[in-house]
Amino acid sequence: MQPKIEKVFVCGNCGNERPKWEGRCSACDSWNSFSETVVDRSGSSSSVTTAARQNPQDLSSISANDHPRLALSSKEMNRVLGGGIVPGTVALLAGDPGIGKSTMLLRLAADVAHDSGPALYVSGEESPSQLKIRADRMGLHGNGLHILHTSDIVDIVAIVEQNPFVLVVVDSIQTVQTASISSGAGSIAQIKECARILIQLAKTKGIPMLFTGHVTKGGDIAGPKVLEHLVDVVLYLEGDQINAWRIVRAVKNRFGSTNEVGVFEMIERGLIDVDDPSGALLSERARGAVGSTIVPVIEGTRPLLIEVQALTSPTSLPSPRRVATGIDTNRLLLVCAVLSRRLGVRLSDQDVLVNVAGGLRITEPAADLGVALSIISSMRDTAVYGRLAAFGEIGLSGELRRVSHTRGRVYEAERLGFSECILPSKPDGSWSPGPDTRIALRPVGTVAEAVAFSLGKDRPTGVLQRRSDWPAPRARRSDIHE
Repeated sequence: MQPKIEKVFVCGNCGNERPKWEGRCSACDSWNSFSETVVDRSGSSSSVTTAARQNPQDLSSISANDHPRLALSSKEMNRVLGGGIVPGTVALLAGDPGIGKSTMLLRLAADVAHDSGPALYVSGEESPSQLKIRADRMGLHGNGLHILHTSDIVDIVAIVEQNPFVLVVVDSIQTVQTASISSGAGSIAQIKECARILIQLAKTKGIPMLFTGHVTKGGDIAGPKVLEHLVDVVLYLEGDQINAWRIVRAVKNRFGSTNEVGVFEMIERGLIDVDDPSGALLSERARGAVGSTIVPVIEGTRPLLIEVQALTSPTSLPSPRRVATGIDTNRLLLVCAVLSRRLGVRLSDQDVLVNVAGGLRITEPAADLGVALSIISSMRDTAVYGRLAAFGEIGLSGELRRVSHTRGRVYEAERLGFSECILPSKPDGSWSPGPDTRIALRPVGTVAEAVAFSLGKDRPTGVLQRRSDWPAPRARRSDIHE
């Protein structure tokens, strides 16, 4: 049968196909995202493998314990995946070029080959000798780890079907191609078809597979967005090439929570787990530093203590600068506006620079209070009192609003040896400090109270801890009218 070749236009953002070029995609509303692609509609080579005919099974007769998870050597990766890799899982690890994706997966594959059984590492970008150089630098022996340098999907499928591999790594999915599609490797049609074939193979044989994918300048995975819907797990490796810290964040996980993150550090021998991220982040903090505040934040479900630094400097420019590194610039502008309007802090002639030490990026508003205290500390050239941590969201009226995970934040500060903690007067839920709480808590209702406690000349000495001692909630507007 003669192949039926068609030319279609495919959206690079969502994979929507159209018979002719369009300026805006009707499915995802993205502009100038269509590109011409040649596809084979004959169906003669649409699949490399043919799965055996399956009969439906009663759900009650299916056992989930027949195929236990494959535990990895990395505790941080196990945390993100929910305890290990489920057999037949297809996971996509995405990140910027040079961030450490190949380094991480090479170590994971080598550890699985050493502990559980033979593993296959398919590389379409590096030759076996280049991978050997990297493995020697990382101190990996590679016993049981098989290297395959190819970009042909037929070769990959044939090798996987002939060998009992425990794990298969494909680095990267953008380099794999099939002859049934005339477009080059990395095109939208190639990525979709090759991913579909490998996913079918993984589900049929029960072999977990890990893909790597590059990230575009816009922050999306290169290729169609539908690739994220095809795989079971989508992980993002975040960080920068200058800083040694890396964070693996799950944005999709069919077999676990997406509220977990893994923290790693890039050293000469590759990425290693960071067992105590808070202690490592604060190890270089100078005691009594001006413009520095410790803030307990939540990454996933894990509490971390970070150092928020601020520097104010007089400027001769008519419009002072606001520079934020590690936090949202809009949150910095909000905090500066509240300090100027509600506390009378003159920032109209000051450049304000805020930085999160360690290269982390914080998105939650719980760091607002730490940013405010650091700015005022720099303005007054006075350090925040002692071993004090602070967190809370700042409202436009200057009030301190409650945030989630109060228990975890307080206990993490206590574990690291901090003696005091400023927090909103209305903690989340029904949490209250227990009798074994050793850290002194100071619930406050406004930013002004927090500044007076941490930087004021007449610092309050009485510290409230018991729930019954906490200030009563303010009257609601409806209660006032009544």
